[in-house]
Amino acid sequence: MIRVFVVCLTLLGWACAHAQSPSDEVKKFLRFDDAVIALTHVRIIDGTGTAPQEDRTLLLRQGRIAAIQAASAPIPSDVRVIDLSGRSVIPGLVGMHDHLMYTASINFDEADKIPMPGFLVTELAFSAPRLYLAAGVTTMRTTGSVEPYTDLNIRRQIDAQQIPGPHLDVTGPYLEGSGSFFPQMTDLTEPEQARRTVAFWVQQGVTSSKAYMNITEAVLAAAIDESHRQHIKVTGHLCAVDYHQAAALGIDNLEHGPIYTDTEFVPGRKHDTCPSGGELAASWQNLTIDSPQVQAMMHDLIKRNVAVTSTLPVFEAMIPTRQPLSRHQMESMSSESVRSYLHERTKAAASGNASKQEALFKKEMAFELAFVRAGGLLLAGPDPTGNGGVLPGFGDHREIELLVEAGFTPLEAIHIGTANGARYLGRLDRIGTIEVGKSADLVVIKGNPGTHIEDIENVELVFKDGMAYDPAKLIGSVRGMVGVR
Repeated sequence: MIRVFVVCLTLLGWACAHAQSPSDEVKKFLRFDDAVIALTHVRIIDGTGTAPQEDRTLLLRQGRIAAIQAASAPIPSDVRVIDLSGRSVIPGLVGMHDHLMYTASINFDEADKIPMPGFLVTELAFSAPRLYLAAGVTTMRTTGSVEPYTDLNIRRQIDAQQIPGPHLDVTGPYLEGSGSFFPQMTDLTEPEQARRTVAFWVQQGVTSSKAYMNITEAVLAAAIDESHRQHIKVTGHLCAVDYHQAAALGIDNLEHGPIYTDTEFVPGRKHDTCPSGGELAASWQNLTIDSPQVQAMMHDLIKRNVAVTSTLPVFEAMIPTRQPLSRHQMESMSSESVRSYLHERTKAAASGNASKQEALFKKEMAFELAFVRAGGLLLAGPDPTGNGGVLPGFGDHREIELLVEAGFTPLEAIHIGTANGARYLGRLDRIGTIEVGKSADLVVIKGNPGTHIEDIENVELVFKDGMAYDPAKLIGSVRGMVGVR
């Protein structure tokens, strides 16, 4: 028994991953699970940002990338050959703000305010893992949990091949202060509470922490200190604590970008107090990205190795002049979720603030481009919350498309959505780029997203650990369920 265990730890590959066969539930969505597969005549976009490799053969053996060679090179006889002419392969996406939850529907009887007990979100234990995998998200961070035990159990079932889904980096419950409008979050008012909370959830198996809007500086300091003592990283969607403060405390990552979350420029801001959204937006209205204050904040983050997560889709969804969800996406939603989403878009259109929202959105895009050009580490994720206009998986594609709109090349945007996430998670030696020896986590796309980024939506196969999943079947299995389960 000891020898078998040691061998399994040493291999860390296909044989160990397949020690337990996929369940019948997983098998329903598999197209190929051969030990050796050759993807021939394919364009390889390897995630490094370099030019694509045309007309190549990608050899997969026991869940890993065994060889990358010219299409004319000989192929071993024991191989399943898949001709991918006209297709591209990119690394599996690494989603860095990909919740297993979704905004619940609103109460239409009180449409002008959030009804009691507060703003609720729905755990998508069934539909979210399938939609992420169907989009080519093979690794994801949950980035805040309202049902951490559920998230941990989902990870366990995915790892045991009982259900389909990505590899999960599970974030613990939100580390929030007093006054949250989410009744599913607790109040942490003392540093010792934060330490105990972090330590407890690390013992349960979480692998990241996330601080939220009303956490105070002292409590955040304790949460960061305890997380680092437990050898996990901390990200934050902050408000009461600004970017300079959080960076000085040692936070590892900041969510959404400064235009929507950095309150340091709000006039007269009180310490440990989260100003209103209107005050935050007004503080950024006349600031430019090249202004001395913004540049000082940006370079402070870079100097302290603080990453920023781009979540452009969740903000785009709130701009009524931007594209609505497609019919294809709304087919995955419950009727109540569709009704709620369309109602929120109608309200936003009536507010007359679309031009101001668009200007802030463009400013966030400009910051993210400047941050990367200055040497910062930008991550990518859609954040399927907000007004319900961002869905798991579909939103990951839109995030990469919006990075191109922000000024990145398609190859740079793919690099941000794959290699950068792997680098932050400390897994770049295993995932994030297409290289010999790495895990066969791959996305087969009809077309060429290296020149036409919209082609990233044309996912035909998703390889996770060398097994090929059928995206159409995964999406079809959750029809009408987003917002329900």
